[in-house]
Amino acid sequence: MNYIGIDLGTSAVKLLLMDGTGKILNSVSKSYPLNFPYPGWSEQNPRDWFEATMEGMEDLLQNQDSCQVKALSFGGQMHGLVLLDEKDQVLRPAILWNDGRTEEENDYLNQVIGKEKLSTYTANISFTGFTAAKILWVKKHEPEIFSKIHKIMLPKDYLLYCLTGVHATDYSDASGMLLLDVKQKKWSKEMLEICGISLKQLPVLYESYEVVGKIKEEFSKRLKLSSDVLVAAGAGDNAAAAIGTGTIGEGSCTLSLGTSGTVFISGDSFRLDSYNALHSFAHADGKYHLMGCILSAASCYSWWMENILETQDFEKEQEKIVHLGENPVFFLPYLMGERSPHNDAKAKGAFIGLSMDNHREQMTQAVLEGVAFALRDSLEVARKLGIQISSCKISGGGMKSPLWRKILAAVLQTRLDVVKTSEGPSFGAAILASVAAGEYVNVKEAVAAMVEVIHSEKADPVLQEKYEVQYQKFRQLYPALKTCYAQ
Repeated sequence: MNYIGIDLGTSAVKLLLMDGTGKILNSVSKSYPLNFPYPGWSEQNPRDWFEATMEGMEDLLQNQDSCQVKALSFGGQMHGLVLLDEKDQVLRPAILWNDGRTEEENDYLNQVIGKEKLSTYTANISFTGFTAAKILWVKKHEPEIFSKIHKIMLPKDYLLYCLTGVHATDYSDASGMLLLDVKQKKWSKEMLEICGISLKQLPVLYESYEVVGKIKEEFSKRLKLSSDVLVAAGAGDNAAAAIGTGTIGEGSCTLSLGTSGTVFISGDSFRLDSYNALHSFAHADGKYHLMGCILSAASCYSWWMENILETQDFEKEQEKIVHLGENPVFFLPYLMGERSPHNDAKAKGAFIGLSMDNHREQMTQAVLEGVAFALRDSLEVARKLGIQISSCKISGGGMKSPLWRKILAAVLQTRLDVVKTSEGPSFGAAILASVAAGEYVNVKEAVAAMVEVIHSEKADPVLQEKYEVQYQKFRQLYPALKTCYAQ
């Protein structure tokens, strides 16, 4: 039997068709607009997601035996706010994960309600991108829309609803809303009261690999699928990507270099970072994970290449970078503010240490190093909790650069493993679909059968020592500039 994984990203939806052994039969990508109506705002039209997904499904299944598809599932951008009225029509454009308008609401939650209470209610504190702050923003600034809210959904769950007619979400994605009691895996009554919403406005909770329903007849006919195609709940993009790299079990780690960057550490039991620098979320395998997220990762490099140097030749710009660990120039990668560990929406990107004898290769190198240093900030929090991390799987577009992998391994002081299938959340979603359909007993068995490491990047000991010195310098920069950012 075959399975479909759908990854609803920020710029495009990526769809993957695989068989029961994990062999990729086809993959397609369909883009859609990303809107910035005001500085710091980030929105999309949910209907664009669905239309792109349907077009992608048609292309994906072209020249394939559609009748062999048994199940599908999702990975998706987290934290976004999708609002539906009583007729299940979209009330307003979705407010996305990287939207920065909720600074006031974020401060209210953390400072007035209080971080200690939030951590007790949800195992997390508020970050600017989290869904609860967005709900409060709509309540204050768009009361007429707030009064019409029938259902509150996350981005991938809107696709699930369109395909099945079921209002559902999974625990991993719901963890990022600041509405879920993560430890108990239930909606927090206290957070619902704070946000002024009711339980009936929220979707039903499922494990990521559980069957939510079947695809509607109108879509099964359009796509020439069996009427019995199952739809599994799916997972937030980072949890889905972790499944796709085999990151399950105690202390297993994935490093993602996509638009944003994440350090994802799975665990067999619930664990709380008392400083709340890392998120404590449910995992797609039915257990838990800790996650640190920087808002700008590979997007920093794209910005530097395309907007500043005005080139598409990414590889050529790296060819002259040879003096690793000795760069006098530092880069703070806070182009969209920062989440982990600083939780500072006002943070900005910065080059520091420039002089007349610097050149473009040093600045390019600084961008690569700055992202690596920022990711290490999250890894250090995990290590202080006593978590031993000797290796990390690596995923995302940034992992394709051998130079960046070499820098990351030395900065993070760990081995980086590259897996055979680098499709990220879409592959993880397809794995979840295979479990939902009974191809495998559980996620652990599915991952063991389908995920394979094909290359490992070991940390160079000499380079590791050099970057340790550089990292300690980097750590001093954000605290020195924090007051300037606030002003």
